Amino acid sequence: MVAENTVWVFLAGLANALGLIVAVGAQNAHVLRHGLLGRHVATVVAICVASDAILIAAGVYGLGAVLIAAPRVSAALAYIGTLFLWAYGVLALARMVRGGQRLRPESPARASRLVSVTTTLVITWLNPAVYIDTVLVLGRLAESHGAHRLAFAVGAIAGSALFFTLLGFGARRAAPWLARPRVWQGLDALIAGVMFWAGWHLLGSV
Repeated sequence: MVAENTVWVFLAGLANALGLIVAVGAQNAHVLRHGLLGRHVATVVAICVASDAILIAAGVYGLGAVLIAAPRVSAALAYIGTLFLWAYGVLALARMVRGGQRLRPESPARASRLVSVTTTLVITWLNPAVYIDTVLVLGRLAESHGAHRLAFAVGAIAGSALFFTLLGFGARRAAPWLARPRVWQGLDALIAGVMFWAGWHLLGSV
């Protein structure tokens, strides 16, 4: 039973991380752009995955310790996180209904590895949304799983690694597929479902 619970919590971490990361944004477009151009892909992907691992660990353990010691703070963050997740889900549904979304990178001039590394770090660490998604929301969700939060953290990190690896190294093969608005409509529907489910789970932990 313990092993079964651990697996489910791992999958919950993976699904929640994917749901938060997959939405089109500056970081994803940056990774996709490097993947399509075949430039410094491994470096860019490694930075994104390592950054997420650090932020997830900080949320799961640093924030988790604070939440255990302060139940009122824990409850407040649960409500904030639930509203954020549901708002995220509503936005995903709106994109699905609106349609027309696609991920098409620009064609920038050739950049050195140093420029690619610097740009990746800036896009990743100076983006306020990453702290809400990765530290606050995932940290609070992990804390709701109690003793299984390590499995949740590992699942979330695995989700990040899976997504960025596929996005960076699979970009060229996936380019025609990613250019189809209907694909993004289906993806947004899936994201919305994950976000609404995560919100209910988070609210139920109060």
